[in-house]
Amino acid sequence: EYDGDRNSEGQRHGFGKARLPNGDTYEGGYERGLRSGRGTYRFKNGAVYTGNYLQNKKHGKGVFFYPDGSKYAGDWVDDQRQGYGEYLYANGDTYTGDWSHNKRHGQGTYVYKDTGSKYIGGWVNGMQEGPAELIHLNHRFKGRFLNGKPLGRGKYIFDIGCEQHGEYIQPLQEKEEEEEEEPSVPVEPKWKVSEITKLTPWTPHDEMSLSPREG
Repeated sequence: EYDGDRNSEGQRHGFGKARLPNGDTYEGGYERGLRSGRGTYRFKNGAVYTGNYLQNKKHGKGVFFYPDGSKYAGDWVDDQRQGYGEYLYANGDTYTGDWSHNKRHGQGTYVYKDTGSKYIGGWVNGMQEGPAELIHLNHRFKGRFLNGKPLGRGKYIFDIGCEQHGEYIQPLQEKEEEEEEEPSVPVEPKWKVSEITKLTPWTPHDEMSLSPREG
């Protein structure tokens, strides 16, 4: 059912309210029969989107409230989270930064509510990847990440005024003799310390120009 403006051809055009056959409702702008401009769409499952539409798709700025209590506020392109936005997760964690095709992608900051730790750095397809800083209560780690785990050279910086340099090494998985079809547990990268120093202005971008100092 529809209550609102129409154009001379009888299409929904202008402002209107609609109840869809599936129980969802929409109130907002229409253009030639399609949701366009500002509007609020309420899903039967409790989710709500309020923001911009273009030809029936979420497009532009908008806020989406999910049924689990999480919420995204930011840019949309073609019905997907794309551009810049902030996501508040159901567990209280937050991510603020770049999005592409509904995934965290680009540069962004993720804050863990339980620990107060904060990841600031690169993301690829929803995973932590690239140069980054992981900030904890009284120390932080600066280095590179791959597939959500630190890998390669980096350093821990402690508030007491010293640094621990080293690298995360991916241990080789040992092959079992019996070829059992058990899912292999991913091996965590191991931290190997090379030296402890006073505070230095090293960043992950510098590693290309460093000459090997391993003795």
